[in-house]
Amino acid sequence: MNMTHRPTEPTSSEPAYAISQWPDNGDLMDRLNALIKHPIRGIRKDAMPGVLDYFEQKCPTSKAWARRAAEVIPGGVQHNLAFNYPFPLAMTKVDGAHMWDADGNRYIDFLQAGGPTLLGSNYLPVRQKAHEIIDECGPATGMLHEYEFKLAELIRHHMPNIEMFRMLGSGTEAVMGAIRLARAHTGRKWVIKVGGGYHGWSDQVVYGLRVPGTGRREAAGIPRGSTGKTQEVFPNELGTLRRKLMLNRIRGGTAAVIVEPLGPESGTRPVTPEYNAEVRKLCDEFGALLIFDEVVTGFRVGMGGAQGYFNVRPDLTVFGKCITGGYLMAGGIGGPKSIMMTLVGGIGSGTKRAFVGGTLSANPLSCVAGFYAIEEMARTNAAVIAGRAGDRLAKGLKEIMDRYGLPYVVYNLGSIVHLQTSALLLMSMRNPIKLLREVHARRQLMEEMGAAYLAHGILTVGGSRIYTSMADTDDVIDDALDRFESVFKLV
Repeated sequence: MNMTHRPTEPTSSEPAYAISQWPDNGDLMDRLNALIKHPIRGIRKDAMPGVLDYFEQKCPTSKAWARRAAEVIPGGVQHNLAFNYPFPLAMTKVDGAHMWDADGNRYIDFLQAGGPTLLGSNYLPVRQKAHEIIDECGPATGMLHEYEFKLAELIRHHMPNIEMFRMLGSGTEAVMGAIRLARAHTGRKWVIKVGGGYHGWSDQVVYGLRVPGTGRREAAGIPRGSTGKTQEVFPNELGTLRRKLMLNRIRGGTAAVIVEPLGPESGTRPVTPEYNAEVRKLCDEFGALLIFDEVVTGFRVGMGGAQGYFNVRPDLTVFGKCITGGYLMAGGIGGPKSIMMTLVGGIGSGTKRAFVGGTLSANPLSCVAGFYAIEEMARTNAAVIAGRAGDRLAKGLKEIMDRYGLPYVVYNLGSIVHLQTSALLLMSMRNPIKLLREVHARRQLMEEMGAAYLAHGILTVGGSRIYTSMADTDDVIDDALDRFESVFKLV
């Protein structure tokens, strides 16, 4: 088995993967650590009223709808991506690289539904196929549909380590199922994750979220027993992982190690190039399954996912909306037949199995959208095109920030661009006094930067992450850079 971390060679003259160059981790971490130590620097106090005036003058419908939503929805929104300062914007139209709010204001869409719309939002060829299946069959039947196996065959074709695929309704469900499958297959209970990573909101993985070392701090309403066999290790610390695996061997063994292959939060804390291969070796040594969470990286890094880029074999792979290009009820688990058959369905099968359900899983709409979205990603080389846009954007942002003498850090892993201004997500419980002392101010800075981007027509993920897509032409990126520069002038 080849454990090298080098990307798999493309089979044609076109590059196969979106990441043109892995960042120098030592240099990058030095810059990120310097940002954490640097005094907090955000939008000037005299400039912030002008930013907020945009929302008052230009977004009255969004403000009114947000007020109505807050009366009937806890917090006023249904999903964390929609939390924007000073209030959530209501969107009514998306197309390619842009999104329009209820008042007709246009934004460059670097949110891209949280990452899955690699082709660009509301991509027409896939939309047409979705319309056809709704007209002919409806969105769900509860019965077998031809595109269930066609989609599974297509995923198997592109993903180098998947023989069988079980579709579910979301990335959260996929992680739940993968952990249950790992425990059933190995007969072991312990699961180790990398602190700061997000693997959905099921009871067992609401542990060490976003900030490494925080354990159960977000686990309100979750019994201690649910996370009693969940552990976390700090990013890139292979020695700590080995020690936990050794200790767990005495206590019955580790069922699985689950990682985001780029690093926690889509590479907010990027791993070293050899990290995944070294984790693979440790899992082999201690008999644990390696789970790759490719909810974001599946197809976005390349048609072979992060596992293809790093040339590392996970035992199980979990997916989210990336497999349908953003269409609803999408997620799943892939792996070798020897493990996946433990997910066999049916009633009273008489064999050991990990029970997984879901009446909307693999519905015709999701499967048709997924089949044609993945076909289009492959046909257009969408991941590489989006990665080039990410390269162009990151390079342009760095030039602007250097010109204005800003301490911020920007880097990209292909089409995933990280723009760190507040360093909120870079803090950890290794320095709890600093974390508790600065967390509110740094959160406010991140929110204010996000608001300033919105006021200048740029939609990001929490003001700190950007997903580029195939729709981001050079003209779109150049327009975005002009808008970012207008924001940085306010710092």
